[in-house]
Amino acid sequence: MGDVVEHEDSGVPKPVLIIAIALGVLLAVGVAGVGVYGWYGEHRLRQETAAAEAARRTGPLAAAPIPAPEAQSPECAAVMSALPAQLSVGGAQVPRRPLAQPAPAATVAWGDAEHDPVTVRCGIDAPAELTPTSQLMDVSGVSWLEINQGGDSSWLAVDRPVYVALSAPADIGTGPLQDLSKLVGGKLPKQPVFP
Repeated sequence: MGDVVEHEDSGVPKPVLIIAIALGVLLAVGVAGVGVYGWYGEHRLRQETAAAEAARRTGPLAAAPIPAPEAQSPECAAVMSALPAQLSVGGAQVPRRPLAQPAPAATVAWGDAEHDPVTVRCGIDAPAELTPTSQLMDVSGVSWLEINQGGDSSWLAVDRPVYVALSAPADIGTGPLQDLSKLVGGKLPKQPVFP
């Protein structure tokens, strides 16, 4: 006769064992579902953030009004008319960006969906930060005063008949400043910083 194999009884009733296994499977499916939902939510948030960032970088730029008593001067007209239609930023050609109305006089901006705005203003008042002990930087023969505010930098040409300002994100490099220095140096005569 054949051998009879006896199975040990674990002592756990079969229905309880089935429920425990089913609960384990449900728990695993639930954790996986939460993970997928979390990934989807994070992915969607990243997409919405990118869309909001692109919207902020396009359309008319609202340029805050600042005192610019020399904005209508012939010197500012010479500088503003010579500014390029596109600005080289990190190897990319960035187009001019329209300004929201009412737009400040003698103000031009560049920017697109991939680049934060870069602005040039002419004829502004002397900055309070400009003192006889200010650290100035010479770029292509033009003396510039750097003013950092938040994540942006403003550079002011301080040795010309009118003050010219370049404002840009601090991380864009010096390319736009070098280009503007050549333009300002060619259009406006040098004069003492403190006449």
